[in-house]
Amino acid sequence: MGNRSLRKNMGEKRITYSEYLHLAKLLDLQDGGVAGDRDISADELHFIIVHQSFELWFKLILNQLAEARALLSLEPVPESHIPLIVHHLDRTTEILKLMQSQWKVMETLTPQGFLAFRDELGTASGFESFQMRELEILLGLDNVQRPGGMDPLAHFEKLAGESEQGKRAWDRLVAASQKETLSEILTRWLARTPIHGSSPDDEGDDEVVRGFIEGHLSSMEAHDNESLERHKAMGTPAIEKVKVRFDASLAAAREYLLPDGQVYRPRAGLLFIESYRELPLLAWPRTLIDSIVELEQQLLLFRHHHARMVERMIGRRVGTGGSSGVDYLDSTTKARIFTDLWQVRSILVKRESLDDVKDSGFYGFTSE
Repeated sequence: MGNRSLRKNMGEKRITYSEYLHLAKLLDLQDGGVAGDRDISADELHFIIVHQSFELWFKLILNQLAEARALLSLEPVPESHIPLIVHHLDRTTEILKLMQSQWKVMETLTPQGFLAFRDELGTASGFESFQMRELEILLGLDNVQRPGGMDPLAHFEKLAGESEQGKRAWDRLVAASQKETLSEILTRWLARTPIHGSSPDDEGDDEVVRGFIEGHLSSMEAHDNESLERHKAMGTPAIEKVKVRFDASLAAAREYLLPDGQVYRPRAGLLFIESYRELPLLAWPRTLIDSIVELEQQLLLFRHHHARMVERMIGRRVGTGGSSGVDYLDSTTKARIFTDLWQVRSILVKRESLDDVKDSGFYGFTSE
């Protein structure tokens, strides 16, 4: 018997809405960190509540992505799990969309309204949101991808020696850093994609995958040559420069699919899913990929809206945490975590230019 049923049978007091949500505690947490030592203006109360809301949403995002990561880490991933993974990813995306709209609420704060209490923040900065940093780690953003030479982990290590709260945040980030990232697990999952009916453990798989890649590159080259001829017929100026661009694109595609001349199966699997999206067996895998791309896009838009809100509020002045302010925030919109998912779009060719899929029955079609 569950605890709630037991309480009911024993005649214990029911849990009220306020008790279930701990509203007494929750509504007593908007004091600016000084527990009643000063009055909080309406503008500062608004500022605090919006940011506390962000942190609550981050908590839910971390929960959803941890669930998705756990399911995707299984080998093999049961087909029935893919829709659930997509569900967690899509919920995260909707949360990010909602968080973007919260910046509109922040924009009701005027520059002078913010300056009136900005000094009360001291050196506190959104850069110190350990949940945002944990989110980046979970997804797979490493220090090489981080912009502006900013190293949040080094900063949190320093904070760990200053307070118990700082130590707890540091311990969480260390623990997160020791787990596989969603990006790493996704790469391993893509590597297991059956290509023309061949799986990684099958005899001759390398030859099948290499043949698929070479066939795709040939289709790319033929398409580029056709496009170049159209440019010539239309009298496009500096046609030699156009040819150089096509040649460079083809060379980049070859290096992407065959780095150092070797088959890189995760990218080949991704390309196969994107090229043959109509295959029934690939329906949910491509939906999962689309969900991750959408998630990262919404995260980038969240960062962009943040930067625009800050620029509207304080212009180009130095951030409260000592960063370059808007310039730093703008630089965070340039990084990509799931780089392969974005880059593969540069090398796709139209479906009718591709070879027919081999062993179509394997993917849910019967031979005609």
